[in-house]
Amino acid sequence: MNRINFFSTSLVVLSLTLLVCPLHAESSEAHKDVVVRMTDAINVRDFDALDNLVSENLVRHSSATPGVVVNSLEQFKAFLHQDLAAVPDAQQEIHLILAEDNLVAVRAIYRGTQTGQMGPFPPSGRAIELPFIGILRLEDGKIAEIWVEWDNVSALSQLGHFPPPAAESTDLN
Repeated sequence: MNRINFFSTSLVVLSLTLLVCPLHAESSEAHKDVVVRMTDAINVRDFDALDNLVSENLVRHSSATPGVVVNSLEQFKAFLHQDLAAVPDAQQEIHLILAEDNLVAVRAIYRGTQTGQMGPFPPSGRAIELPFIGILRLEDGKIAEIWVEWDNVSALSQLGHFPPPAAESTDLN
């Protein structure tokens, strides 16, 4: 390749890079905004707002809730209603949010007081402050997939459900 063709090719590549990078940054910011707006909607109990933020075919993954199946927006809303029946004052606060391509990662805190039944656990009347990590995949401007994880031992301990009342101590000596 001669110097003129090399220079021309390099200039085209540089120009395309400069054009694409700002678009990537803008889409990352837009994706973060969707996640923040979803969190805000959940915090104020505006579940109708989720229709514009979450895909109809949302899939939620969490080893922290192995029996919970969420494969649609409607199932996600039902899950949120069930959570609020157990912790009516629940709030989520995002402390860190990062985005790349169509993925958004958050480090957040879930806070509230368990005044209702939570799965097999009776109301404790105790407060919880639970850090969690989430990764959200966006598709066509909506949240299409969520992976969320937290420490269940910490959660159950804060609520007074761990160790279980019937558990006996084990002497390891």
